Amino acid sequence: MEVVTTRGAVRGLSRDGIAAFLGIPYAAAPSGASRFAAPAEHEPWRDVRDATEFGPTAPQAPRLLGNMDLRAYFGEGWHRGEDYLTVNVWTPDPAATGLPVMVFVHGGGFVAGSGRAELYDGSAFARDGVVLVTVNYRLGVAGFLDVPGAPANRGLLDVVAALRWVRDNVAGFGGDPGTVTVFGQSAGATIVGGLLAAPEATGLFRRAIVQSGSGLGAFSSEQAALVTRAAAELLGVEASADAFAGISDERLVETASKLAGIDLRTATHTDPLVGLSPFSLVLDTQPADAPVAEVDLLIGTNTEEGNLYLVPFGKYDSSTSADVDAVAAKAHPDPLRLVRTYREQRPAATGGEIRSAVLGDALFGAGTWALTEAHARHSRAFAYEFAWRSPVLGATHTVELPFVFARTGLPALRGPNRLLGEDEAPSSLVTRVHDSWVRFARTGDPGWPRYTENRRTTMRFDLDSGTVDDPRGAERQAWERPG
Repeated sequence: MEVVTTRGAVRGLSRDGIAAFLGIPYAAAPSGASRFAAPAEHEPWRDVRDATEFGPTAPQAPRLLGNMDLRAYFGEGWHRGEDYLTVNVWTPDPAATGLPVMVFVHGGGFVAGSGRAELYDGSAFARDGVVLVTVNYRLGVAGFLDVPGAPANRGLLDVVAALRWVRDNVAGFGGDPGTVTVFGQSAGATIVGGLLAAPEATGLFRRAIVQSGSGLGAFSSEQAALVTRAAAELLGVEASADAFAGISDERLVETASKLAGIDLRTATHTDPLVGLSPFSLVLDTQPADAPVAEVDLLIGTNTEEGNLYLVPFGKYDSSTSADVDAVAAKAHPDPLRLVRTYREQRPAATGGEIRSAVLGDALFGAGTWALTEAHARHSRAFAYEFAWRSPVLGATHTVELPFVFARTGLPALRGPNRLLGEDEAPSSLVTRVHDSWVRFARTGDPGWPRYTENRRTTMRFDLDSGTVDDPRGAERQAWERPG
């Protein structure tokens, strides 16, 4: 099965009525100095390119979270090879016309992950008549370190280049380039928020889905400079693109692993990632404060986002009031008021529950509320909260993804130290979540009323799903910024 792209023909594979084309380059291989340049066009190829196997991934260190096995989510690590700026495409029929297109941007803290992770198989979307595309982008130092002499946010620029590739090529895979939904989770969702504010992305997508991202998750230039200075000191070079270009990928990956924990609080900014990652977008204006793109938006978080960063490390049950106060102090200008609000809303909660709630909202909730509010004032926004509780981690960060991709039966997700635990996930909820994403991609309406300042209608996904108005209004207001 072959498709002709603007750079040459590719040969895919067909299985169970689904065609897949894997590891197709959308930009030139980033090697040497080009790792710190904007993405460039890939050279054309003359022969038909094999696209039956996944390609390499961005350089990265193994990503471990305590005692949890999250390889289904992060992938198997660094699959070496320079030509890793690629897309993977699943389609029900390359000969079709006008199918909706969904482009997925993976998470991984800006330092890990890939579009080839087992969880992101696009077959379920293709069976429902959607062309599903997953994207690899530069990570860590190469992708997001703010280096003098290099363009900022190179990982985001990679995603823009991938969206241009989709615009120019997806019709050959049966898709409609005018009906593109870009969606991402965690770091990928923060990148999608950045795309909403990026002029270079204008017109490349019609709809967007932000799953547990943050419209307030970007670093200021001052904060980014702290990370750059630390990286340069570790490497023993000056902070410049020319100097970094001479460093091997192995050393850059090693250095990225040593940067975690830098205190990025400044006189004017808290750390939007509360020390969990030294990399993010670098923007002078947060996406939630930028002009609103004229696209439909589906956006939400999970009820217990913070559990992922506590439970696997044995920090949940041992959490104290001092731990709660410490998280609040990193994230909020009035930590005492913030903690008081959370305790009032959860009078019977344990220290772990409060700590997880504050941490989760610091990372994802506050920035999601801010972006939703801003978007809803000018365009269509639909809000959700994913509340189903995994027996291992509760309604934690990432737990909605197997439902979105209809992959809850994946063996790598099941077991005592894996995301979904040992019990069967509810099939009716899988259907409801997945179908909502597909419906939104097709029509711009996931199946419930839009979010407005008057109602703040939110779909709560659980065994008994339904809409509620402003379900966490007190916490939302506690994070509102002056003006």
